[in-house]
Amino acid sequence: MLMFKLALRNILGAGLRTWLNVIVLSFSFVAIIYMQGIYDGMQDQASQAEIQFAYGGGQYWHAAYDPYDPFSLQDSHGKIAPELQDKINDGEATPVLIVQGSMYPNGRLKPVLLKGIDPAQKTVAIPSAVLAKEKDAIPALIGARTARNSGLKIGDYVTIRWRDANGTFDAQEVKIMEIMNTLVQSIDNGQIWMPLEQLRQLSGMPDEATLVILGQETDSPAQVSLGWVHKDMDFLLKDLKQLVKTKTIGASVMYIALLLLAMLAIFDTQVLSLFRRRKEIGTLVSLGMTRVQVIKLFTFEGAMHGILAAGVAALYGIPLFIYSAKAGWKLPQVTEGYGLSIGQTLFPVFGAGLVVGTIFLVMITVTIVSYLPTRRILKLKPTDALRGKMS
Repeated sequence: MLMFKLALRNILGAGLRTWLNVIVLSFSFVAIIYMQGIYDGMQDQASQAEIQFAYGGGQYWHAAYDPYDPFSLQDSHGKIAPELQDKINDGEATPVLIVQGSMYPNGRLKPVLLKGIDPAQKTVAIPSAVLAKEKDAIPALIGARTARNSGLKIGDYVTIRWRDANGTFDAQEVKIMEIMNTLVQSIDNGQIWMPLEQLRQLSGMPDEATLVILGQETDSPAQVSLGWVHKDMDFLLKDLKQLVKTKTIGASVMYIALLLLAMLAIFDTQVLSLFRRRKEIGTLVSLGMTRVQVIKLFTFEGAMHGILAAGVAALYGIPLFIYSAKAGWKLPQVTEGYGLSIGQTLFPVFGAGLVVGTIFLVMITVTIVSYLPTRRILKLKPTDALRGKMS
């Protein structure tokens, strides 16, 4: 307690120099937490949207299915495994059939994926119930991006063409029943959703599917027949996590620059303090304080900058974090083309782990930087210090 009081008195006695260091260091606290909160919010918001609309509690893919290989779609379908069919019958999963095709809005050719889904499904948040409202035409559901790119509106008819299981091309008109607004571009761009049974009939693939989506609370079967591969959430969200990780590594350059500026100021302050307080050091050693204790005192003084900076950062950082978490961070329209399911407003996430981890990192760095210049005290002779010399 005595060392704490002495260290606090010394750094407060330094006046403006101390508070300049504290303010600069507080900027580092707030900037690091705020930027990392944005990236955490990006991952959290995109993950929740993907799970809600596309991934559910995981998926089972047909063994030949590869979403990044369009040439595999022609063969990526098959009979649903009995274990998965039981889940579907219990309402705990829903099958999706994917067929390559084309549509001709206003006489233009646009490649699309025709996706069949059960109109009564509750596994994902796709508004598939609208597909059961039309009996006189083939009902279809598209996303807002597909509607904007093709000029389609609710009630419009559009011709689609596909290739069935026998390799024969066929065409039909579908009626746009609904245009869904979703953050998830993977279920929107260039896709037309149709009733599963009708797409199976049109494509000549009865009782077949390309993938099966499990419900969020559904456990995957212990064993599934060959031909179907389980894809858990770690796999499905791998690309998103890797993207956020890459962005975080890039932002680390800025974090390091901010910390270096703050550490340089503290290092210079420590060096100057040692030079100006030579006689004080000699007096303390002469009065019985060991050199190690003097080093601890000066190191603690440097660390106190971090403690004060954390307090100052809290004064303006906490209101900023609360406001940002509630109001969100407006993104430019161009972000829609990056494939992230985050919409036009990003809500940062400032978790306790992020705040505590940042404070711990900065405090450790400040303490180390404060200690480095004080090592000269080990070689200092009290008599030289009292005369104002540094040996």
